[in-house]
Amino acid sequence: MSVGDRLRGLVPERFEALVSGVRFGQFLSVGIVGAISDNAVLAVLGLAFGVPDLWAKAAGVETAIVVMFLVNEHWTFSGDGEAGLRPFLERLGKSHLVRTGGVTVQLVVYWLLTQQLTVELVVAGRDLWFIAASPIAIAAAMSVNYVFESLFTWQVHQDE
Repeated sequence: MSVGDRLRGLVPERFEALVSGVRFGQFLSVGIVGAISDNAVLAVLGLAFGVPDLWAKAAGVETAIVVMFLVNEHWTFSGDGEAGLRPFLERLGKSHLVRTGGVTVQLVVYWLLTQQLTVELVVAGRDLWFIAASPIAIAAAMSVNYVFESLFTWQVHQDE
């Protein structure tokens, strides 16, 4: 019996879409695109423009949210949700609202890693720990985002 089959047995039938290996794989792939976007903005703002870590991280998070929403909209959840501009904008708004839990988890973990721990990762004379801490924070927030996006933004548990 596969892990997916065991999980399906634990999850009520109405929520089986949450344990779809294909959908989770797509969501994870999109998350990697978002993480790259997040970290690129963080690095550019932090290294090139001297923006403080937490502000640069917040800008990276917002960039990632928009990028991931667009990819999820057109790939991961392309068959879910109503067509049209208004439903699209409603999903975008819901996505931001729903992701507040994941964003909160991510920013708290990032803050703990960068502001409360004394860790240095010096490369070429620059401390890059603020960049290395970001993927750890992203990973902590991913499962929160997956569940809440699936249930509330695209409502994968709703009957056709």
